[in-house]
Amino acid sequence: MESGVQGCILAIMILHDEEIAVTAEKINALLKAANVSAESYWPSLFAKLAQNRNIEDLILNAGSGGGAAVAVSAPAAGGGGAAAEAPAAEEKKEEVKEESDDDMGFGLFD
Repeated sequence: MESGVQGCILAIMILHDEEIAVTAEKINALLKAANVSAESYWPSLFAKLAQNRNIEDLILNAGSGGGAAVAVSAPAAGGGGAAAEAPAAEEKKEEVKEESDDDMGFGLFD
């Protein structure tokens, strides 16, 4: 990740921590004060991100990644088909279990 992007991320976190509204001008001011050069479009993109998203949620969920996508086919005819498919997807989730050493036929100290 380039230093300009990292600088924008840190600037957003600083502004959010100080409870100051995040704008492209304020991000640029922090970058300039820190002697960090960034492409001219990064501060405005990060300012739009900060306006559209909750920064605390982004920070708290940074390492969580995304959930696994579940592929559900659409019913051929309209109706209650989607409602019937939802429980089937939940049942498949419950079937997934972690493997144990007992299933392999040996233990850690055998």
